[in-house]
Amino acid sequence: MTEELIGGDSLYNEDYREAQQKLRARSEEAARAADVARFEGEEVRVLIVDDQDLVRNGFKLILSSYDFIKVVGEADNGLAAYDQARALQPDVVLMDIRMPLENGIDATRKIVADPALENTRVLVLTTFDIDEYVYDALQAGASGFMLKDSDPDDIAHAIRTVAAGEALIQPSITRRLIEAFVETRAQEIAATESFAVLTDREREILAFIAHGKTNEEIAEDLVISPATVKTHVARIMAKLDAHDRAQLVVQAYENGLVQPGQK
Repeated sequence: MTEELIGGDSLYNEDYREAQQKLRARSEEAARAADVARFEGEEVRVLIVDDQDLVRNGFKLILSSYDFIKVVGEADNGLAAYDQARALQPDVVLMDIRMPLENGIDATRKIVADPALENTRVLVLTTFDIDEYVYDALQAGASGFMLKDSDPDDIAHAIRTVAAGEALIQPSITRRLIEAFVETRAQEIAATESFAVLTDREREILAFIAHGKTNEEIAEDLVISPATVKTHVARIMAKLDAHDRAQLVVQAYENGLVQPGQK
């Protein structure tokens, strides 16, 4: 019944399933950390955005069964999504991409840029993980994406994780996604110019982030503490005006700090 409500699984092959299993493990790990942090014992307020009534109703029914999620509103296009976000101040906007009047990418960009919504995060819903529109959504500031046929528990964990300020994108999927489109979106700004504000150490850490390394893995490679890495990452995000870790990866590839296919 769940799969019927949110789109079924006929379009997905084993590679997608394997990627989702890996994402699930990462989601659960991040969710455990998030549980101890900001949203421990608190409700996460969610706005559901999709142009299909059946999909919205399905997600509302499923998400409302979790005691830590409160669905505060719905919208069926990007314009309404932004207006509802302003009015309702949700913690997370569950955002479809392809919608009439205004798409989810433009709506995401407006939400992320609005100072009045600085505590609102966008989690994109998509049919395929390797999708140019998902790439655009990450550029616009989305904190992560989930396949529409994901297990309900995974989506619930993703919502809580994103609400706590974490980016939710499995690194291998992110790299495949970015590498699929970055070469056709080559930027004229050289990395040496756009990243001139970064120190050598910060550039080094950014390259590790782009290759999917966690803070703990970076700390081990550089023989420094995870806390020091965390401090560097926060400074990098501030200097590059990046909304989250996902945007750092996009910027690193687009500006040539790392190259598609580079190990």
